[in-house]
Amino acid sequence: MKLSLPRSLAARSVRVVVWLSLIAQSGIAVTGAFVRLTASGLGCPTWPLCTDDSLVNTPEMGIHGVIEFGNRLLTILLLIIAVAVLVVLWHVRKERRDLWWMGVALLVAVPLQAVIGGISVWTQLNPYVVGLHFIVSVAATVVAMLIVLRVRDRDVVANVRTIPVLSWLVGTTTAVGVVFGVLTTGSGPHAGDADAPRNGLDSELLQHVHAWSAYASVALVLVAIILSEGRARRSWLVVAGGFLFQIANGISQARTGLPVELVGIHVLAAMVLTALTTSAVYRSTTSGSMATARKSAVK
Repeated sequence: MKLSLPRSLAARSVRVVVWLSLIAQSGIAVTGAFVRLTASGLGCPTWPLCTDDSLVNTPEMGIHGVIEFGNRLLTILLLIIAVAVLVVLWHVRKERRDLWWMGVALLVAVPLQAVIGGISVWTQLNPYVVGLHFIVSVAATVVAMLIVLRVRDRDVVANVRTIPVLSWLVGTTTAVGVVFGVLTTGSGPHAGDADAPRNGLDSELLQHVHAWSAYASVALVLVAIILSEGRARRSWLVVAGGFLFQIANGISQARTGLPVELVGIHVLAAMVLTALTTSAVYRSTTSGSMATARKSAVK
């Protein structure tokens, strides 16, 4: 799909801001994982204040208070960047409503995440609430990546109706993997606090289902590589490498007792892989796509 686009969208400032948005939206999930892995989830035991009497952490709270309050401060940075995205997109809000409304969605996601974080504190780190916190970050990362791609391409917009079925399948199995990864975490040892509740589900079974979704994604990505060409194929090749890295990391975690270092890397890689998969799906609709989709269009 071709759209007329003002030259202002090609400005360096626009590209810098949308890339910062992508980094911030994915990075906040990584810092959140750091809070959990250091057992600092209740470093600030209340919300929106850090304690009943103080907005900020106090020396008596120690390092856990510093880590948790520091993560809360990052929300302010995320809000500033989200506002900056709307500022740089203001002049194209009429011509490119797709970009504008995605920017609005990212802005709305910031207070939404703050509220979810507050509820997680109020519920003593309920694993389902904490999991929702991560899933919203994944969704925001997808949106931020789409903004980056559409700003970079400027006059090309992927049409959701032309996305090959195979790409949808990869997206589905990836989403399933994220959900079961969240459930697995909610049943495991890294609760964010020594007294935080677990979801009570079978960790071993969840690990297997999480792994199966990754294996299914790799198989589908390999098919996508065969059927694609150009930038789409290169994107799928990178995604394949990302999945293989995640699988190797997951196996290492399971065999070494879930060390916090590997779990942290797993979360970071998950956010990177989310962005890469989004890019590959997008590329499968805007350039070189898939051979089967091209043939169908000719018919």
